[in-house]
Amino acid sequence: MRRLIPSLLAAVLLSGCTGLGERAAVPGAEIDGTGPMTFATGRDTTGYLQPLIDEWNDRHPKERVRLLELPEAADEQRAQMVANLQAKSERYDVLGLDVVWTAEFAGAGWIVPLDRSMFPLDRLLPPVVDTAVYQGKLYAMPYTSNAGLLYYRKDILDREGLKPPKTWAELREQAVRLGKKYKMDGYAGQFLAYEGLTVNFAEAVQSAGGQILSPDGTKVTLDLHTATTGLDFLVGGLRQGWIPQDALSYKEEESRLAFQQGKLLFARNWPPAYGPATRSAVAGKFAVTRLPGRDGPGSSSLGGLNLAISAYSRHQKSALEFIRYFTGLANERRVLTDGSFPPVWSELYDDPDLIKRYPYLPVLKESIMSARPRPVTPKYDQVSLMISSAVSDALNFREPGEDTIATLKQQLSEIIRTP
Repeated sequence: MRRLIPSLLAAVLLSGCTGLGERAAVPGAEIDGTGPMTFATGRDTTGYLQPLIDEWNDRHPKERVRLLELPEAADEQRAQMVANLQAKSERYDVLGLDVVWTAEFAGAGWIVPLDRSMFPLDRLLPPVVDTAVYQGKLYAMPYTSNAGLLYYRKDILDREGLKPPKTWAELREQAVRLGKKYKMDGYAGQFLAYEGLTVNFAEAVQSAGGQILSPDGTKVTLDLHTATTGLDFLVGGLRQGWIPQDALSYKEEESRLAFQQGKLLFARNWPPAYGPATRSAVAGKFAVTRLPGRDGPGSSSLGGLNLAISAYSRHQKSALEFIRYFTGLANERRVLTDGSFPPVWSELYDDPDLIKRYPYLPVLKESIMSARPRPVTPKYDQVSLMISSAVSDALNFREPGEDTIATLKQQLSEIIRTP
């Protein structure tokens, strides 16, 4: 993995700006703030973004938006954005940020705070809004959300007279017994040493009743017993064979394909995997439910994308209006129907027509509402790298689970304490 760990920049100087709570005092701040823009975000794998941008461009010929697609991998997206912002470049105006980057980018002064009254925050899913807030200020507008789901072979469970598992014990029993009977692998998530492994580990810890950092990100709260219980759920699956060794190389795409090809009974993945599965060998044979936990339904990591304004943009007024347009209700509906991504407007999850077309919406809403953000800290990249590396060692049997957690807690404490 290529990662770039930035040093924090000095706090930005602030001045008033219509539509912005405060505006960074940067070169060019004296200009009127309108004009053509660049929207930098991860690669659009579905092709739905450009038509939405074209509609804006047709109506705003003097404020046209150019879509700049960064790499698909979140780590590489972040690296390119950080390099741009550390250089105080004016190239990017609107930034598509992973929800876990808000604290880092806001703390470094790379994005500007927004006026809450400019957005319909009361109509959005509350956990989603929280991902855009840092130290009490709104720094971005939520655009898409995400929560992990358990994909399962409904046809097989129905044939066996079983309901989908709600606990790890039920998942383990069904994966072992039915995997052997139907000659399939039991369960997989994203277990390669990258950001996805941090997500899967965080979900295991949360689903065991623990957490990694305090809500304000200032203290490591990793309980040795609880975190080891969560880690042992994954390590035990690999030792016992109901999690296949191949899963150690899985990212989202690999786990999606394994499930679609009929190799897995159960798979943890994000909602965008649902649409392709309906056009695969398992079409009509699968369903989704909430992730299982230690004693009942578990807790997912909260994912998604927020839109923020670069502190070095010369077109912040235009950027603000573009974000308001792009995150409006009509476009949020298209986020789901055209892009297959979970929207952030609460009412869309209760729309009968959408539920008929996307039957997983009620379950997804439950998952988002019970999800938790990954560790909130300006040092998230360092934290995530440390977690994925340590957990990978445990999954590959290089380090016992309890020793892994003890060492990880110490290392995370050192990262958090370091100025």
